Amino acid sequence: MFLPDTLRRRFHARLHAPAPVGRRSAGFTLLELLVVLTILGLLGAIAVPQVMRYLGTSRTQTARVQIQAIMSSLDLYRLDTGRYPTEQEGLKSLIERPGTAQGWNGPYLSRRNGLTDPWGNAYGYRSPGRQGVVDVFTLGSDRAEGGTGEAQDVGSWQ
Repeated sequence: MFLPDTLRRRFHARLHAPAPVGRRSAGFTLLELLVVLTILGLLGAIAVPQVMRYLGTSRTQTARVQIQAIMSSLDLYRLDTGRYPTEQEGLKSLIERPGTAQGWNGPYLSRRNGLTDPWGNAYGYRSPGRQGVVDVFTLGSDRAEGGTGEAQDVGSWQ
């Protein structure tokens, strides 16, 4: 393309000229920031309860899985010794050999923290149980019988 020298210089100067600096390019306005913060607040108000509900059910599900693992370990204990641990021996007999257990071939659980529920409390153990031959249970987050949600009781009979 052929342009006269004067036009070429003007065209070139416009292409390579710095962008004009105005008030608008200095940053965000207060109104824009408030709109963004309001939207984030609304999203948080909707999302946080859903996440908390999910975390509560996940702890309850974790307790159910841990109780099933403890029950399997108790069955192995019974196969080796011919009986379940007494209440005095408790669940710790799955990790440490009790003095009265003939044929003990443990440990039946690999970690001591497997005897602690997701809320940091020791699992309850009854032998003989009220619901079965033995009962393994947790009272949930409230440490009291009954309850719903995260506070519900979870036991080997469920």
